[in-house]
Amino acid sequence: MTQGTSQEPDPHGKQVPQHIAVIMDGNGRWAKRRGLPRYAGHPVGVEAVRRIVEACVERGISVLTLFAFSSENWRRPQKEVSLIMDLFIRSLKKEARRLHRNGVKLRVIGDRKAFSDTLQRQIHEVESLTEGNTGLTLQVAANYGGQWDIVQAARRLAQRVHEGDLLPEQISESLFDETLSFPDLPNPDLFIRTGGEKRISNFLLWQCAYTELYFTDILWPDFDSAALDAALADFSNRQRRFGRTGDQVRDQAEAS
Repeated sequence: MTQGTSQEPDPHGKQVPQHIAVIMDGNGRWAKRRGLPRYAGHPVGVEAVRRIVEACVERGISVLTLFAFSSENWRRPQKEVSLIMDLFIRSLKKEARRLHRNGVKLRVIGDRKAFSDTLQRQIHEVESLTEGNTGLTLQVAANYGGQWDIVQAARRLAQRVHEGDLLPEQISESLFDETLSFPDLPNPDLFIRTGGEKRISNFLLWQCAYTELYFTDILWPDFDSAALDAALADFSNRQRRFGRTGDQVRDQAEAS
């Protein structure tokens, strides 16, 4: 995988992100502002997911990674966690055929061991159903944390060293990258966080090293295609240097 070079120009010369990562923040606050219990915002958030998946397909985005449930979210009230897990199962069942019809490949990244057998089975079924699809790759990060991802990669490499299959000095950035959760996909070009917070909250820590960050006050249930287009427009106006000077980037663009 080539890091940080995956954006592609559209016919009008603007750079378009190939991979978008999203922290879908604000479901609970959306509900509370309407006098509803926090959980009431999550089903509406699922509707926003459907809108944004469709918008990404229409705009030619290759990969969309959504932070659905972090490894820290287990600290939330038990009732809310249970309702989220139930919603996750029901959403997978409901959306599986729709995703498949539209050529979307679904993946779930994260530590699945904490999930119920029912949820693990449902994830496997949807992944198997959509595995051969060649349209948008939709990655759902569930029980995922960037630190967990780095640690599990380190453990795998340490095991290889222990078994004599790898020397410590052979561990490189590229090899480490290949041991993370999605080595066959480009790292995110654009990171979007809704809900007004301005932090990445342990999401794709390694993979977002050169990702462009975009923060919006819009709560996730209200995030729509127009809000996505605003993020894409902002991205298209940025110069991505990856350690080079602005002049070098311009010279390379002119040469190509």
